[in-house]
Amino acid sequence: MVFPKISMLVLLSVVTLSFSVSAFQDKKPRVFITDSKSWEASGGFSSNSNGIGGGFSGGARPQTAEIIKTFNERCDDCIVTMKLDKADYVIILEHEGGKGWARKDNKYAVFDKDGDAIGSGSTRSLGNSVKDACEVLAKNWNSK
Repeated sequence: MVFPKISMLVLLSVVTLSFSVSAFQDKKPRVFITDSKSWEASGGFSSNSNGIGGGFSGGARPQTAEIIKTFNERCDDCIVTMKLDKADYVIILEHEGGKGWARKDNKYAVFDKDGDAIGSGSTRSLGNSVKDACEVLAKNWNSK
């Protein structure tokens, strides 16, 4: 009987095609997050009848690991990679320190594989910057 063989072939083709389409749709964009170059400085001086004293401290406060952690938590539609040549997008996310709690500013910029800026902005919190950058990335990825 030829009919069961043809039905089985058609069924096998449909199953194979659906797996191929599903695998293509499930592909997540790869994201390279650049190093954060945050700086923080603090200090002051004081004097009284016994003398003058004070101090100053400061230096780099790298935030890259925290940014990657936050990206993994809040943007599960992408894969963070440390290989720039494998990335579909590059994210610059800068946390600006040293201004006091209420005035911290987190800036982000999203670039596509061609190096074109596709979005940027700033927010008060790191989490919101990650969320906004993720939305820009997802909108661009889904439009392709």
